[in-house]
Amino acid sequence: MGLEIERKFLVAGDGWRALGEAVLLRQGYLSSDPARVVRVRIEGERAFLTIKGKSQGATRGEWEYPIPVPEAAELLDGLCQAPLIEKIRRRIALKGHTWEVDEFLGANAGLVVAEIELGSEDEAFDKPDWIGQEVTHDARYFNSNLIRHPYSSWKDPA
Repeated sequence: MGLEIERKFLVAGDGWRALGEAVLLRQGYLSSDPARVVRVRIEGERAFLTIKGKSQGATRGEWEYPIPVPEAAELLDGLCQAPLIEKIRRRIALKGHTWEVDEFLGANAGLVVAEIELGSEDEAFDKPDWIGQEVTHDARYFNSNLIRHPYSSWKDPA
């Protein structure tokens, strides 16, 4: 089984904007059940089908498979739950880790989060100055929840 150990943070300031290449992502969910998330994603010129298990702390099972972009587009436009998630992602390599900074668009505009994948839940890492509050365990920030409860509808975003 593949494992994903990931921590998620809100982003503070604009220091990240000049770092990393911006790539548009479109993603949708065939299942957004917390016990078995099934996601379709087009990222630039590549597409993936990803299956994720239930989160246990910052860890969960993850299996990801490349799929043809035209098939991913058919799934996104025909079978995935609406609305789709659209965001601009920047991968930023810093001090031995890669941060993925996602700037959300559409109904989730205004939300910017950064994620870091780790080898273990207690692995030490340096936080850049643009990293804010940790939201790893706040389910509101799960992409699969943002389709049902977009950021723009929150009464108290942070």
